[in-house]
Amino acid sequence: MSYLNLSEFLSALEKAGELKRIPFEVDPYLEITEFADRAVKSGGPALLFEKPKGSNVPLAINLFASDRRMQIALGVDSLDEIADRITDFVQMKMPTGGLMSKLKMLPMLAEVGSFFPKEVSTGPVKEVIQKDNFSLDDFPILHCWPEDGGRFITLPLVFSKNPATGKRNCGMYRMQVYDSKTTGMHWQLHKQGADHYRRLLAEGKQKRMEVAVAIGADPATMYSAILPLPPEIDEMMVAGFLRSKPVEMVKCETVDLEVPAQAEIVLEGYVELGELRTEGPFGDHTGYYSLEDDYPVFHITAITHRKKPTYTATIVGPPPMEDYWMGKSIERVFLPLMKLQIPEVRNISMPAEGVFHNLMLVSIRKAYPGHARKVMHAIWGLGQAMFTKCIVVVDEEVDVTNYSEVVWKVLNNIDPQRDIEFALGPIDSLDHSSRLPNFGSKMGIDGTKKWVSEGFTRPWPPVITMNQDVKQKIDQMWKQAGMTK
Repeated sequence: MSYLNLSEFLSALEKAGELKRIPFEVDPYLEITEFADRAVKSGGPALLFEKPKGSNVPLAINLFASDRRMQIALGVDSLDEIADRITDFVQMKMPTGGLMSKLKMLPMLAEVGSFFPKEVSTGPVKEVIQKDNFSLDDFPILHCWPEDGGRFITLPLVFSKNPATGKRNCGMYRMQVYDSKTTGMHWQLHKQGADHYRRLLAEGKQKRMEVAVAIGADPATMYSAILPLPPEIDEMMVAGFLRSKPVEMVKCETVDLEVPAQAEIVLEGYVELGELRTEGPFGDHTGYYSLEDDYPVFHITAITHRKKPTYTATIVGPPPMEDYWMGKSIERVFLPLMKLQIPEVRNISMPAEGVFHNLMLVSIRKAYPGHARKVMHAIWGLGQAMFTKCIVVVDEEVDVTNYSEVVWKVLNNIDPQRDIEFALGPIDSLDHSSRLPNFGSKMGIDGTKKWVSEGFTRPWPPVITMNQDVKQKIDQMWKQAGMTK
């Protein structure tokens, strides 16, 4: 199923036993973070704080913080269902046969047309329109960690337009609150919002860049903002694909942008080109504080929202946290696309402790000498996968989701000097260890069996396994002996 709005999603979570209402007062200054962190690390439910201190607006958090919640969010029993749909559409070709074969394609082609966003004249997010006397202080914006530079909006859908093409982009960039009408805009160097900003700044034809920020929406729309999509693909179209129905979009009041009509809250405004302000520190998903730096400033010109909105937030910090489950779902959903570009890949896994960009485990069907190294470099050439600091490649029979097996087999299979490769390239902006901001080294480890054609002339020993007939016989004896584990 798909959801019209956030409220429907919250109801579905509650019905499934995946949402806990907190009816007493909890402070957005540190307390909600501690509450939410304990919940996610103990496998607890999503949380709806009904009385956040200092605000009349409820706060929802940990909405995506488990496999089950991600499945509910995307309306599936398994994320493989979405992966299979993506594969079908990417591989879709117009049949060359007769009329009947073409007619069989019509339902799929019609479904493609239903993905595109739909512009509407108004929506619930316009129930309250404030062009004067508005304030961010009305909302329960979190001060997440003790050393943070201030309060941060952590789950925003930030809309901007490519000045060259006019195409919409929606990304998720944290926003530090400076005052009641001004925030930072944490556009990291490699993000599309930052690219739009740089283009306008280089052109020098205008002084402002219009921006709109939606907070709270149906889960597919929120999820689409974090997907590593190519610049030419509209996130709202992908949200339509995930929902199997279009996202309704409505024009803003003070800027020339469209936002989801079913959103909870929208902040309209602009970034003054060339204006920078210190942003941070911020307790980040690496488990460390990202330090102070200069970023653009977002000036709010209007706030629109539902009559009774719900504010949505997330927290990041020492893993695993909510962002791990969101990242894991991206891993599963986008694996088919990676396989289309690197067909020898069998599976990938990014452990929570690797915080997405630090470690990727990859199993491949090895076909020729040096194949593992080819795969490493291919991954470093794939979109945001270019940030992967360490790639470990193993043979296809190794289960990359079994970290114990990976460590055992890789450490037995490598000669460090021979099988470890270093390369230089782009590094995630949040990596505090790189030699320079955004630039540093990466490591690839070839943990596959080595072949004669790769210069290995010694016999490669087999893995110790028991005969199948003996295992089956002992299975019966095991039960007879009353052994349960």
